[in-house]
Amino acid sequence: MAAPILHLRDIVYSLGGRPLLDGAEIGVAPGEKLCLVGRNGSGKSTLLRIAAGEILPDSGQCFVQPGIKIVYLPQEPDLTAFPTSYDYVAQDLPPEEDYLARSMLAELGLTGEESTSTLSGGEARRCALARALAARPDLLLLDEPTNHLDLPTITWLERELASMRSAMIVISHDRRLLETLSRAVVWLEQGITRRLDQGFARFEDWREEVLALEELAAHKLDREIAREEDWMRYGVTARRKRNVRRVAELAGLRSRRKEIASQFRGTLKLSVSEAESTGKLTTVAENVTKAFGERVVVRDLDLRVLKGDRLGIVGANGMGKTTLLRLLTGEDQPDSGRVQIGPSTSLVTLDQRRASLDPNITLSDTMTGGSGDMVQVGSEKRHVIGYMKDFLFRPEQARTPVGVLSGGERGRLALACALAQPSNLLVLDEPTNDLDLETLDLLQEMLDDYPGTVLLVSHDRDFLDRVATSVLVAQGDGQWIEYAGGYSDMLAQTGGAAPAERSAASGTPKEKSASDRNAAKTERSSKKLSYKDKLALEKLPQEMARLEKLIVLQLDILSDPSLYSRDAQKFAKVSDELTKAEAALTEAEEAWLLLEMKKEELEAGA
Repeated sequence: MAAPILHLRDIVYSLGGRPLLDGAEIGVAPGEKLCLVGRNGSGKSTLLRIAAGEILPDSGQCFVQPGIKIVYLPQEPDLTAFPTSYDYVAQDLPPEEDYLARSMLAELGLTGEESTSTLSGGEARRCALARALAARPDLLLLDEPTNHLDLPTITWLERELASMRSAMIVISHDRRLLETLSRAVVWLEQGITRRLDQGFARFEDWREEVLALEELAAHKLDREIAREEDWMRYGVTARRKRNVRRVAELAGLRSRRKEIASQFRGTLKLSVSEAESTGKLTTVAENVTKAFGERVVVRDLDLRVLKGDRLGIVGANGMGKTTLLRLLTGEDQPDSGRVQIGPSTSLVTLDQRRASLDPNITLSDTMTGGSGDMVQVGSEKRHVIGYMKDFLFRPEQARTPVGVLSGGERGRLALACALAQPSNLLVLDEPTNDLDLETLDLLQEMLDDYPGTVLLVSHDRDFLDRVATSVLVAQGDGQWIEYAGGYSDMLAQTGGAAPAERSAASGTPKEKSASDRNAAKTERSSKKLSYKDKLALEKLPQEMARLEKLIVLQLDILSDPSLYSRDAQKFAKVSDELTKAEAALTEAEEAWLLLEMKKEELEAGA
């Protein structure tokens, strides 16, 4: 293995008197791409800042190979010292490499003339990425690079990073990005690091194996402590010198047990307060159109959102996702058409900018609304300290101003406030921003169990796959198409054509002219199902029904517990027939579904 270009060893760093890093280690070889994972507040960003030389550790060794160029992309880059986006991107480039700044800005949909004071969150993130990538560093340190980016830009960034020869350390909640890029994983937990020399796809299974081994070690240690405590009660009459030694050893055992136990404490608890049940229909949009001047963001939309649906809304930045969300929840009115919302709908919104959080108010007052020490969680009241612990906040943080919390902590706080309110409709606008992978897992489990309806705007492909029952995708020119399933299902139904492949890297698809739209419509309307397809649509349901009956019959035969011992040959024959019937049913169902989708698309284009 090549010598590392960066090696941090035995890193110790305390924050507010609390040890954050305690012997952490990380090393990167030339061209190596690794990801750094861990809970929010575990010190990932701090370790990355130490690697970048922005802060110094309390102790430990920091080796950087001489001549190595390191570029660091923070979670919240500060652009205020630079008048334009170009000035920010070109700050460290020599004049002869000016073209790199211009080129990367153009790739990311920026001109270079934008004032940094007026950039949106997504534009600021693209500007910071342009600076990091244009520098062509030997080592790239990326802290949540996909935050505030849309799917087209994330897909572009994924390809760009994969093609680069630079070494990288990446912190991200985007599982798909980590699986694509990483060749090694560093797990930071309780101030120490563990390394897996495989990609992120293997990480979660490996982590469970590590925790299982530590739990076994804790069990063995418990038994050893029990033996020593028994000796303390009944064997303390032995020589005094030996007694002192064994008492000290028992104290050491208890200390080790406390350290191991800390690995299994602090599990986030997510539950949502359910409001009175709604009817079957949550939101119905009929022929809805919404425009801002000549720019149409929603055109002739027909949509039904039923109770229990998890609708993911997907599209490039600027395509109107937030506007569509406001229309579906009644916050905005359409220019034409009608939106009907269920009469007993109780709505709770989690917005991507955490706008409801006042940075000057304490964490405790934010949760209680400034009304004492109790939090109203649905129909019950809970003490704020207990509710804080459910979201992994320490009691001493109760009087901490929101403004000094990390991005992940603010995300957990926004979740705590939102989930305390009774609801049967959850509106989540980029809920995954800044949350760690474990919190995302628990949020997904909570949404799976949530009996109400979820409207979800997200650019996290893995989260959409795990949560969404259907996705509504922006096609440009105000057109939206709904696909069954998650993001990967949408790709399968569109032949692998992701939104990124239909738009520029900036995330804004090129507007089609009226003649282009009319030509496309004429082309679609001229297509019809072939006679063979029509016949298959008629025959496939009958074939599926026949196969289902056959499978039931075969399962009934195999349910006889004495069949195998009585007639092993018949058992093998029926088992083989069952396997073939199940495979045929799956094939028939897929063929029928593809034909139905084709029929719907042709009818929609007619």
